[in-house]
Amino acid sequence: MALAPLTPVYPVDAAAARPPRVLSIAGSDPSGGAGIQADLKSIAANGGYGMAAITALTAQNTKGVRSVHVPPVEFLREQLDAISDDIEVDAVKIGMLGGAEVIEEVRRWLGKARPAVVVLDPVMIATSCDRLLETSAEEALRRLLPLADLITPNLPELAMLLGEPEARDWASALDQGKRLAASTGSTVLVKGGHLAGEDCPDALVNTTGLLSQDVVEVSGPRVDTSNSHGTGCSLSSAMATAKARLGSWEEALREVKPWLQEALACSGVLDVGKGNGPVHHFHGQVQLRPGGFAAQLWDAAELELAEIHALEFIGGLQSGALSKAHFGYYLAQDALYLNGYSRVLARAGALAPSEDEQLFWAKGSQQCLEVESELHRNWLGGRMATEAGPVTKAYVDHLLAASASGSYGVLVAAILPCYWLYAEVGQRLHHEFVAAGEPSGHPYADWLRTYADEAFAESTRKAIDVVDGAARAASAAERAAMHEAFVQSCRYETAFFDAPRLHA
Repeated sequence: MALAPLTPVYPVDAAAARPPRVLSIAGSDPSGGAGIQADLKSIAANGGYGMAAITALTAQNTKGVRSVHVPPVEFLREQLDAISDDIEVDAVKIGMLGGAEVIEEVRRWLGKARPAVVVLDPVMIATSCDRLLETSAEEALRRLLPLADLITPNLPELAMLLGEPEARDWASALDQGKRLAASTGSTVLVKGGHLAGEDCPDALVNTTGLLSQDVVEVSGPRVDTSNSHGTGCSLSSAMATAKARLGSWEEALREVKPWLQEALACSGVLDVGKGNGPVHHFHGQVQLRPGGFAAQLWDAAELELAEIHALEFIGGLQSGALSKAHFGYYLAQDALYLNGYSRVLARAGALAPSEDEQLFWAKGSQQCLEVESELHRNWLGGRMATEAGPVTKAYVDHLLAASASGSYGVLVAAILPCYWLYAEVGQRLHHEFVAAGEPSGHPYADWLRTYADEAFAESTRKAIDVVDGAARAASAAERAAMHEAFVQSCRYETAFFDAPRLHA
């Protein structure tokens, strides 16, 4: 007797693991910030496979639209039929349509293909205030609205679709959204981006009971940026993709909104154009080149190095005029600092993802204790400071907090300035000491000669590479935290060199 095939204990739906196939029907933006180009980036960033049928060609950049060319509608028909004849489309985002003929062709195709998810972004006015829909086509667009599952107008477009003045407050915007939802039977995404204020809410509105309630509002802070080119395109295509993945408009909005907020917040990194720049669709998937994060950190390190080299302590150490009391305070505090620093390095070794890095930090921890012991024997005469100064305590507390964060990247970024800045300062002090002929009778000659230690310079280079590698493996949020931890440690390094003047 043949046995029935085994049913897996945990059956997996293969379709659930497949990226949704999302078609954008929209115009092209050669500057890459809006239209088809933004849609494809947005779809990919939100886990979909993007496809495109182009309705119009524009000549535009971040400052505005210069001209629009609409290809023959027959060619749009060929594009749409070619896709749906071969590929199952899970979701459709409709953007710029341009004219009535194009709208009617899209209506024909929707009736034929019947995609499961249709998002209509009624593109009528660009961010630059340029008109992107012929006035004669407005009525044809209104007739298309009931075929959409979700409509995503901005407030000026919402008002134009209703033939009403633009809403000036959130309550009025929601009222308009309800009227459009009632007249079309579709869900409307009301967006607060055009309103003033620190808050920027969005809300799903549906009057037919498709949502958990008639209005589902998702709040969020307003992002202070002028880089809003293509925001509406990006939002609507992300919603189409997320709905196809998650099955719920509410879940989609709760996922997409914070993604878009971060895309706006990170937009300045792109540095595209002189007008309204684009959002950073792939803010969470930035691939840094080796050395890229280290180069960013160096910008912060250079500022602190300039401050350090200008300090009275450094100048006196270089010239030999530094008082013994100030030098003694520095050494005593350094011994206390190294004791805490060794524990932090040991923690880095415990968190390190590879054996090589584990051994590197463990060796660094041991060397800290050896240097501390050397300070006691040869420089402090066996005398040990019993109390950490305020800067020493604050610096060690900062490092301990980084070690307790649970993030290896944040910890090693906080550790790095004690290598990097110390090595850079030492290299310059030693270089200038040698350039001066190593003057005899210099009270700190032996100390300055220790800065020539190539082994420490090599350890510094290794530490920089480790931090750079940790940044490449980190998320955007963790990289930001790493940068902040590094900058804070740099400031403590400067304060540490200046502390003898204040406390000795």
